[in-house]
Amino acid sequence: MFISIENVFFSYDSVEDGQPVKNAVDGVSLTVEQGEFVAVIGHNGCGKSTLAKHLNAMLLPDSGKVYVEGDDTADENKTWEIREKVGLVLQNPDNQLVASIVEEDVAFGPENLGVPPKEIRERVDKALKAVGMYEYRLHAPYKLSGGQKQRIAIAGILAIQPQCIVLDEPTAMLDPSGREEVMSTLIRLNKEMGITVVLITHYMDEAVSADRVVVMDSGKVLTQGTPGEVFSQVELLKKHRLDVPQAAELAFRLKGCGVKIDRIPLDEEECAQMLLEVMK
Repeated sequence: MFISIENVFFSYDSVEDGQPVKNAVDGVSLTVEQGEFVAVIGHNGCGKSTLAKHLNAMLLPDSGKVYVEGDDTADENKTWEIREKVGLVLQNPDNQLVASIVEEDVAFGPENLGVPPKEIRERVDKALKAVGMYEYRLHAPYKLSGGQKQRIAIAGILAIQPQCIVLDEPTAMLDPSGREEVMSTLIRLNKEMGITVVLITHYMDEAVSADRVVVMDSGKVLTQGTPGEVFSQVELLKKHRLDVPQAAELAFRLKGCGVKIDRIPLDEEECAQMLLEVMK
């Protein structure tokens, strides 16, 4: 396996009403396979972003272990190796863009790793082409749309040549068009280039694109499985204040009205097929 999370606990050093704040991550055990696309969902404050920051040693467990290809994230001698393998993309792309020209921004990571200039040039061009932003290589990042900025941030991580990209709610600040740009990019990177993707999101329709969905609540893993397995548990998700994809919501309501539904659809196409079957 590529990433192994073993009984991890983590709490921030803060106190409320004289009492320590509860664990942000509370005994989580999880694995991520090479080439897998995993979506981690949950409401705000459930611990999913905190967990994401453990995957490239930005945060270290209070107890438990996180391993990346067998390397312990708590081993300071392995920190940079781990961060070369696992790149982290944050929610706000403006917080990750550091240069005044797009291609210079994408080159920032490899330069800091001491990559030779000729190879940096090759990496930058390849990364920008991978996210469909090569034609913008000489543009100023601040003039780009939110979706374009996020794709540049992803290109900056790709130029480091990681095996895995962890994205912490990368579409939270984007409009629907920007969200679609980023999601199509992630799906292509995963399916065509074999890059492992861990997507932290609160958009259920994005999680449908993953191979596996992990649901978190109160710092724990509530349930996990394929999108079909997870989103068929509509009552469980609603009990924990979570939404489901719109297609699944419609099927759930129809089922509640006595309509015979054999399976829960996940997207518009499956929903249309379900309605045709119901009408027959």
